[in-house]
Amino acid sequence: MKIWIDADSCPIKVREIVLKAAERTGISLIMVANKKIPHKNSKIVEDIIVEDDLNAADNYILNNTEKNDIVITRDIPLAEKLVSKNINVINDRGTQYTSENIKERLSIRNIMLTIRESGLKIDEETSFNQKDLQKFANIFDSLLTKMIKICNN
Repeated sequence: MKIWIDADSCPIKVREIVLKAAERTGISLIMVANKKIPHKNSKIVEDIIVEDDLNAADNYILNNTEKNDIVITRDIPLAEKLVSKNINVINDRGTQYTSENIKERLSIRNIMLTIRESGLKIDEETSFNQKDLQKFANIFDSLLTKMIKICNN
């Protein structure tokens, strides 16, 4: 079991929560980005720097994750591909993507993208706040605890 972060757009506070949990549990944390993402030095963290290509980080994560891994990403198309591989996926605001909700999330994302590309203004997502961070921490802790139990049985 490993924890993966699609790190280019992941908030610092989310990365800090995940790093503390990885250190506490001894689970490897892999941060994938197209540049070095600052974080506390830790032997448990592996930085994967991919080429500066639009889908390089996504492709690396998709091609290297395995059963029981946890991935943190806000990239819904990546999440959909990971869910289809039965990988655990949550976003930085505490939403867990599942086979039950990912198609709807992807459809909404695609509709919003089409609206933005057509030049219409829409209300963007609110800024990341303490409530989002707390929701993330709760969902992440719950999922991590569940996966540790599964891996230890």
